[in-house]
Amino acid sequence: LEERSGAYFPLAHAYPGAPAQMGAERALQLLKDVLEDERIHKIGQNIKYDALVLKTRGIELKGIHFDTMIASYVINPGLRQHNLDFLAQHFLNHKTITYQDVVGKGKGRMNFSEVDVRRAMEYSCEDADVTLRLTGVLRKRLQEDGNEDLFAKLEMALVPVLIDMEARGIKIDPPFFAEMSEDFSRQLQEMEKEIYAEAGMEFNINSPRQLGYVLFEKLGLPVQKKTVKTRAHSTDVKVLTKLSALPYRMPKLLLRYRTLSKLKSTYLDTLVKAADPLTSRIHTSFNQTVTATGRLSSSNPNLQNIPVRGEEGREIRKGFVAEEGCLLLSADYSQVELRIFAHYSGDRAFMDAFRVGEDIHTRTASEIMGVGREAVTPEMRRIAKAINFGIIYGMGPQKLSEELGIDPQTAKNYIASYYDRYQGVAKYREEIIASAKEKGYVTTLFNRRRYLPDINHKNRIIRSEAERMAINTPIQGTAADLIKKAMIDIHASLRVGEFRTCMVLQVHDELVFEVPEQEVESVSIMIRGEMEGVFRLKVPLKVDVKVGRNWDEAH
Repeated sequence: LEERSGAYFPLAHAYPGAPAQMGAERALQLLKDVLEDERIHKIGQNIKYDALVLKTRGIELKGIHFDTMIASYVINPGLRQHNLDFLAQHFLNHKTITYQDVVGKGKGRMNFSEVDVRRAMEYSCEDADVTLRLTGVLRKRLQEDGNEDLFAKLEMALVPVLIDMEARGIKIDPPFFAEMSEDFSRQLQEMEKEIYAEAGMEFNINSPRQLGYVLFEKLGLPVQKKTVKTRAHSTDVKVLTKLSALPYRMPKLLLRYRTLSKLKSTYLDTLVKAADPLTSRIHTSFNQTVTATGRLSSSNPNLQNIPVRGEEGREIRKGFVAEEGCLLLSADYSQVELRIFAHYSGDRAFMDAFRVGEDIHTRTASEIMGVGREAVTPEMRRIAKAINFGIIYGMGPQKLSEELGIDPQTAKNYIASYYDRYQGVAKYREEIIASAKEKGYVTTLFNRRRYLPDINHKNRIIRSEAERMAINTPIQGTAADLIKKAMIDIHASLRVGEFRTCMVLQVHDELVFEVPEQEVESVSIMIRGEMEGVFRLKVPLKVDVKVGRNWDEAH
């Protein structure tokens, strides 16, 4: 095709003037050979969605070459959105016909198959034309930024991996979740009674205004803060957490109530509804163009926010199971962000700890508190762990004091001691902020950019937030790049080795596989090798591999 032209194949309509049976199946038959030909490059906008639709019709889309949505994301992940209408306006100064323009809104909304065929043709052909026109513009920008490899060898190479993962899905145990949901319902009912008894009245627990009245006016608990807009009493998690440290029972009850209520509605009830009724498998969508740091996100349903800590999170993971004759295998990068941090900072003490396999949090506690490593207590290690991760995320004394429940001056002393001992870390912080101020962006080890327009802002609070992003993004973004590359390499090795093992989930630094029992040993060795050898850092990457009948056993 040439720019400003298009062709329409009727998957929802018949050809104009053609018999009714000349519809989707006939069109797909005509296109099948072309779509499955690896030599013919395919260009699309969110092409993964199209490939999954075609997969349900028995067509394996091959030759996936360029996705304008992903290209826009690689060029600038901070753009407000990456949909076709926005990209056409932003890069081409062209206003497109939107889907709503075609099908309508509200009560008058139609199915696409009900739309006048000529209107459908106009809409579809414009989409194809705009996508083709965008390709030239975006390809040039990728070349100018030196991001062709990141786009082609990482992001585009990941698309077929995600297609297979989404199509495969992960199996759940619906009766297990249904029973767990009923148990949570009983617990919530009992907790409601306890909350009402503590309050001395019945009220709407989910109403911030009514809850604020009960906590701060009726019960007289100390006010923590008020909302900016309404000046009403704030009852958010942060406030309840602070109050729960005081000798009052109500805040602890409310935190527990909210946790159970959210888990029930977000996971227990939603997962059963989302599962395929025939296979009991969940087919989440993995999104490449959402987070600013390069990490994948998950939606419909979101499987990346299942709590890591706590008994409830473990219980929910028990409901994710393997098919008969298979096991779930979890491969999890160990402290990957801290290892990347050691690489970036070049701090000798930091790197030595990882090179000799020493516990980094114990070493940090020993260094900043001036005690022998054998004298480090669990509480000291907890403080050191919060500081190690806090430094990565640009945490200051105030935030650290809140995190640890200590006074700000003590937190300030801890951070000062940390930077004094780990001078490579202090140097990294200074250099990365200076570079961001000069260039206006930071990059990962794979050259993924994140623009920071507020890095030179006059407002200290706004500027400090941009500085925090400058420190964190190269680390978190590189971690995202590493696991994406590992996914691509493992996917290729599974095919070359003709394994029946399937990658089914990616959650932050963890990959989950469904593995036939007879392949567990060989696949475990391959997966660990690919993940640990994915990129050469100044310190070794380490992967923990576990196997079980369900996700909790393997986690």
